[in-house]
Amino acid sequence: MSPANKTVRQSVTLAANIASQVRNLAKTRRLSSNRMLVELIENGIEAEKRKQKEFFELAERFRNTADPEEAKRLGDELGRLVFGS
Repeated sequence: MSPANKTVRQSVTLAANIASQVRNLAKTRRLSSNRMLVELIENGIEAEKRKQKEFFELAERFRNTADPEEAKRLGDELGRLVFGS
């Protein structure tokens, strides 16, 4: 096993309703709860990376715009990304 693929045993405490949802998802997809958790975590990490990339691209557009209306629209969009709707 290469160092990049090394596994680490990790103990995680989940709220009962979250654990139940994980078990139900796992059962639906015919996976173990452990594998389901791994997939959910991997998907969450990818989503965070996409969100961060989107933010930096939007911030770059905001910095480079000369149009005040476009700057306001992009600023509002940045605010929604940072602080939510």
